[in-house]
Amino acid sequence: MRIERLRQAGSHGSQFLLLLLILAPGLASAGGDPVVAPRDARMERYGGGWVCNRGFLKVGQACVAVTMPLNAHLESNDRGWECDRGFQRVDGVCAAVEVPTNAFLDSRGRDWECARGFQRVDRSCVAVKMPPNAYLDSYGSGWKCERGYRQVDRSCVAVAVPSNAYLDCSGDNWDCDRGFRKSGSSCVPLQVPSNAYLARSGSDWDCNHGYRKSDEACIVVQVPANAHLDSSGNDWSCDPGYRRLRGGCSPNEG
Repeated sequence: MRIERLRQAGSHGSQFLLLLLILAPGLASAGGDPVVAPRDARMERYGGGWVCNRGFLKVGQACVAVTMPLNAHLESNDRGWECDRGFQRVDGVCAAVEVPTNAFLDSRGRDWECARGFQRVDRSCVAVKMPPNAYLDSYGSGWKCERGYRQVDRSCVAVAVPSNAYLDCSGDNWDCDRGFRKSGSSCVPLQVPSNAYLARSGSDWDCNHGYRKSDEACIVVQVPANAHLDSSGNDWSCDPGYRRLRGGCSPNEG
């Protein structure tokens, strides 16, 4: 008898679960009434709500068609419209972009840019005026002086390169040859003292190992007792167990 009652209870439970699955869509609303999508809408895949079809906007509990002017199309997010390429939004309509001579539509299609060799002046494109010995810059709306010339106001003036010099990488200035240094607008020989050599820059000198600069000469580095030349070769450091004190090396305390 007890087993039979358990079987009946299990059967009633299965029937109740099946009934819940059948009625689930109709129990989605708070009041217990089934949710019904309005016209031009569809039920959401998950949950019990609905969304408007493409080209419609939700207004209250209805879907209203998006009203678009001529030369417009729906936005990718379906929330409104935007003007076609070559048109721009003006007071709720799409007006054609007026592209002047020597110009073209920009990448967005809402404005225009001047062609290379022209620059924007108000609503037109005016040819770039270049002086002699100049060329268009990378933007195409300005100019730069050729190598060997520098800009002075609206012209390109030749760079005056003195003897024993060369144009630098910028092309509008100069540097002295190796072994010379700048002095005003000329290059003078570099006076390298004894026990010295040309530095890597070529416009200065450094002292040999074991010497240090003193004005315009190289003097011997005086290494005190319990010390040695450091890695620079132009000064000294105390040996391990000693510390620098009053021009010499004293034993570490403790």
